[in-house]
Amino acid sequence: MRAIGIILAGGNSRRMKELSSKRAISAMPIAGSYRSIDFALSNMTNSHIQNVAVLTQYNSRSLHLHLSSSKWWDFGRKQGGLFVFTPTITAESSDWYRGTADALYQNLNFLKNSHEPYVVIAAGDGIYKLDYAKVLEYHIEKKADITVVCSQLQQGEDVTRFGFVQTNEDGRITEFEEKPMVTTSNTVSCGIYVIRRRQLIELIERCVMEDSYDFVSDILVRYRNLKRIYAYKLNSYWSNIASVESYYKTNMDFLKPEVRDYFFCQSPEVYSKIDDLPPAKYNPGSAVKNSLISSGSIINGVVENSVLFKKVYVGNNCVIKNSIILNDVYIGDNTVIENCIVESRDTIRANTTHIGSPDDIKVVLEKNERYAL
Repeated sequence: MRAIGIILAGGNSRRMKELSSKRAISAMPIAGSYRSIDFALSNMTNSHIQNVAVLTQYNSRSLHLHLSSSKWWDFGRKQGGLFVFTPTITAESSDWYRGTADALYQNLNFLKNSHEPYVVIAAGDGIYKLDYAKVLEYHIEKKADITVVCSQLQQGEDVTRFGFVQTNEDGRITEFEEKPMVTTSNTVSCGIYVIRRRQLIELIERCVMEDSYDFVSDILVRYRNLKRIYAYKLNSYWSNIASVESYYKTNMDFLKPEVRDYFFCQSPEVYSKIDDLPPAKYNPGSAVKNSLISSGSIINGVVENSVLFKKVYVGNNCVIKNSIILNDVYIGDNTVIENCIVESRDTIRANTTHIGSPDDIKVVLEKNERYAL
């Protein structure tokens, strides 16, 4: 494919509460065995993009460990490959990334030293499958300056989390509202863009020269009537996980057969780093219903409508319902957990009860010194 890829994976969100206090959002576990960034990386390799840069910043240790070997996404190659860039202190700059445009500017050499004519920019917190080559074909067909991948807002989502667009009959974006309080549009930007490489360099350099640092507000919104910016409609599953509610809902979506079939069974595949762990073990007395149980887990109690990640131990007489248990959690005997997200590497004491509500998911974080991965 005639494009390089850039994955923006450095952001943080207060809407994630305690879940993002120890890791980047792009490193959040998804569907039992994946990380959020796996979906963007898989889309890149499945679209035959051979040069991909991941821009990290906030709490990036867990994300760097996950990306330590590029072979899992078929980027272990002599030409091109996977590059991970962090903010670098130089004689000219001592700043962290001040925004998405500044993150691109601080890594401008990656763009200038590349030879592909186009750039695909994607966020690391989106859960979806997409052939970027089809977006590029649409981009060329429309003679667009920038193409924005868009989706329909799901019912019940918080509109203040997204950017909304309005288009004319030809698909050209006429209005772009970034995180409005209210909106008449239900077409939301997915944070995926296609743009010509040389034009991106020009826009980024102009943006930073004017002390502007955000790609959406200072480029897309500002140039919406000056540049030919088009919307590409994504009609398949898409979700952004950058809030506790959406993160919970996205993982619960994987309990639906049609969602599991789409991501796990239909081509192209979603790839991830593989751990050498034994299969899940179900001891006598355990009962599991409509749940995802990952490798390395040991189940002694009742698990219903829940997602359990790797190396979770569920003690005797435990009841876990409508919950997400992250990696490497020990749950003591006689524990009840319902409508909760349990942080990774946690130890839940025996004979305790943790119950949230469907409208207010509880994040369970016992105080301990173990690092959350």
